[in-house]
Amino acid sequence: MNDFVKTAEAPRFDTAVIERGARRKRATAIAGIATALVVACGAGTALAAGFVGSGSHTSAQTAADRTGADGTTLLVRTGDGTVAKEQLAGASASRARVALVHFGLTPTFTRVKMSDCKQPEDAVVAISPHAPTVVRAGDTVLVTTCFR
Repeated sequence: MNDFVKTAEAPRFDTAVIERGARRKRATAIAGIATALVVACGAGTALAAGFVGSGSHTSAQTAADRTGADGTTLLVRTGDGTVAKEQLAGASASRARVALVHFGLTPTFTRVKMSDCKQPEDAVVAISPHAPTVVRAGDTVLVTTCFR
């Protein structure tokens, strides 16, 4: 029996492969939960409307502190590292395009028919991604406008 104990090889485990598999499973689970939440709760955010405001350049901390949760506030990381806050609620589609292009973003527009749209025709009612997500130059921003 002692001969068997001394000759048997110890099992070898590739910890890197095991860790990658665990990460992959965790990422898949998180993505699935996030997708379920977006499907369940995302419709209300996409049609949210807020107050009309004007853009201002602020530091990252103050921009994050004053961010509204209305779905129309845009936070952009500028070249000098600060975060610019742009409020697009109620802005016209052309004004939103100018603001987004100014920051080096790529705007994509979609129109939603809303009989109870309280904004003027082609006014911004939602953007994606919106605050608290910070976008950078080159990112694409989906802008939703309403019409009757």
